[in-house]
Amino acid sequence: MPESTPPVADQAPPAPSPPARVPWATYTGVYLLLFLIGTETFLVSPLLPTIAGSVGVSVAAAASTVTAYTLVYALTAPFLGAVSDRFGRRPTVLAGTVLFLLGNALAAVAGNLTVLIAARVLGALGAALAGPSIWAHIAETAPAPVRGRAVGLGMALFSAGQVLGVPAGSFLAGWGGWRASFWALTVLTAASAPLLLLQVKARPAQEAVAPLRFTSVFSVWRDGVLRHILIVVFLLQAANLGAYTFLGSALHDRFGLSVDELGLLGILVGAGSALGSLAAGRIGDRARERGTGDARWIPVWCLLLGGGAVLAALGANSLVAYAAVLVWFFASGAFGTLVQTLLVSSRPELGATSSSWNSATLYAGTAVGVAVAGTFAHADTGTAVVGGGLAVLAGLTALPLVARVRPAAGEAPEEPGPDGAAGEGREEAVADERA
Repeated sequence: MPESTPPVADQAPPAPSPPARVPWATYTGVYLLLFLIGTETFLVSPLLPTIAGSVGVSVAAAASTVTAYTLVYALTAPFLGAVSDRFGRRPTVLAGTVLFLLGNALAAVAGNLTVLIAARVLGALGAALAGPSIWAHIAETAPAPVRGRAVGLGMALFSAGQVLGVPAGSFLAGWGGWRASFWALTVLTAASAPLLLLQVKARPAQEAVAPLRFTSVFSVWRDGVLRHILIVVFLLQAANLGAYTFLGSALHDRFGLSVDELGLLGILVGAGSALGSLAAGRIGDRARERGTGDARWIPVWCLLLGGGAVLAALGANSLVAYAAVLVWFFASGAFGTLVQTLLVSSRPELGATSSSWNSATLYAGTAVGVAVAGTFAHADTGTAVVGGGLAVLAGLTALPLVARVRPAAGEAPEEPGPDGAAGEGREEAVADERA
């Protein structure tokens, strides 16, 4: 008789894998640098009168340091983002950190306006080199199920630079002069460098990379989906920051608010942006987990932003206006996190270039929004029309994007690799043609 096969013991079903978590500890260096870049971006404005008196120029002349920073960032970021996509995240993040550090150190010792402008240009180059690389690094290495939360915390910390960093810098300026603020940025940037060396890994030597060409900078605009996203960014940021530029004047005219009372706006803007960034990361991750995709939230955030802008400009009293500003910038922060995640997820090989064009498009949209809002005779009307009208237009423009960017049918979330990074598969599959 043949031997009987022993019965197979009942086996319990495999235990479900634990939910993916954001490896927060591996991002402390880049998160710190994002916070410092956010602080430095907004720091100069409240210090302008002090800086102007110190270097012996008018406030308007001192404001040229802000113009220099934003122009240099907007013009160079796309080219530096392409450098990051070609050579990898580690060298560009570290080089950007060094330039950012040197720019703040030079600002701290600047004795005249020319040197101070040069320092701001150096800092802008550092931020433009490191910033897009950081966003690409986070999106590439965070586990796919929590990618939105990882990006969202970075956006929240960038916004926190305005809520926490700017008041802290102003306090330091009151205690030790405006140079103390830049020395603090220099020291904290130096503190981030060892963390960046440990946490941002070099590109594997065997990984093939395309040669760096001038035309690669514009490859983002030849991609139909990325181009569509950036058009929506342009419209919404024209509504967002174009309207916000005149909000202080509108509230002063309507309610007679003092400069100190209007200063609360900055806190509400930063707090709303940070909360929106954190919320959008979680909402987007859950949407992708369900297979519905997170692009459908873009029109929602556009319409919420537009409604907040209209209510802030035309609300019955200042309390209503302040509450509307919080809602307005909650939607703004949520939109920024969602777009940043979409851009890098759609084409990972163009992650830093897409991210840098996102920043450049933001500045371009802001310039157009300010120009349009400035044509209105009354600030409240301009704020409401530009903020509400262009936000609705952005939402309508985004509707076809919902169908163009969605998870592939039956696609499961990526499993994190042994180092906590997402696998090679793409989280977002683009359904329609890209051209």
